[in-house]
Amino acid sequence: MRKKKILIILGGNSKEREISIKTGKACYKAIRNLGYKADFFDPKYQPFFKIKRKGADIIFNALHGKEGEDGLAQSFFEFLKIPYTHSGVISSMNAMNKLSSKKIFIKNRLKTPKFTIIKKESFNERNLKNLIIKNNFIFPIVVKPINEGSSIGVKISNNFDKFKKDIRHLFKNYKILLIEKFIGGQEIQVAVLNGKAIGAIELKPKRNFYDYKAKYLKSANTSHIMPANINKKKYKEVLKIAEKTHKILKCRGVTRSDFKFYNNHFYLLEINTQPGMTELSLVPEIANYCNISFDLLIKKLLLDASINR
Repeated sequence: MRKKKILIILGGNSKEREISIKTGKACYKAIRNLGYKADFFDPKYQPFFKIKRKGADIIFNALHGKEGEDGLAQSFFEFLKIPYTHSGVISSMNAMNKLSSKKIFIKNRLKTPKFTIIKKESFNERNLKNLIIKNNFIFPIVVKPINEGSSIGVKISNNFDKFKKDIRHLFKNYKILLIEKFIGGQEIQVAVLNGKAIGAIELKPKRNFYDYKAKYLKSANTSHIMPANINKKKYKEVLKIAEKTHKILKCRGVTRSDFKFYNNHFYLLEINTQPGMTELSLVPEIANYCNISFDLLIKKLLLDASINR
């Protein structure tokens, strides 16, 4: 019987390229352990349409960030009619765009931090104080791009001068920014696999917040508490909210929903349709605690692969 060939798409052109490569290599090892043939494809060096030449039976999407989890890569997979893992075109696009996902959260009565947006083309620094007053924001205030992952570009502005400086800095690279109320409390993240929440982990960063370095550098010494240090009732509640989030965005495969738990309420920050699979990644850690080995996790994603996602 012919072994199925899995094509791992990794790397790409986003600011999360390095993490994507680590994810792809970890998944390659698991895929080989499962008895499949495996090969790599990096869209930084060749266009997506050349995937067809690789003769893959299934695409394992290990891309992170722009082009990999915003619906672009998925649209090529659909066009080529090759079954692929993780979420489809529309789900990926909505989850990656923080403005779109926030609107969906609010429509479905999911509690999320209060926010507004500002656009570079119509931005006037003189209106910033009015923006703060109008939205009842108090410092610290969160400023971030609407379409990045891994906390890239996220700024915590502790005063008005830093707020202006952070906005100026981010407008050098981005056209639209999300201005969001800062929520304190516990950092809780939930993994959902094929529609079922499998566990919630708590993060205690030593840094100011759970930023890129806190996520990916061992030297940052972020504490991982599994299961999250909340009572059983609240633990079940956050799992249900994550399942609902996965469902309303019509996600597939695995997702990770990020929350803040403050004053006995969960605030949904975002949902990630391409969570990392590195040695420090949270989804494999949550899965392992729930007796789902890394190889089994990858197998479940491959078995769920399809088109028309």
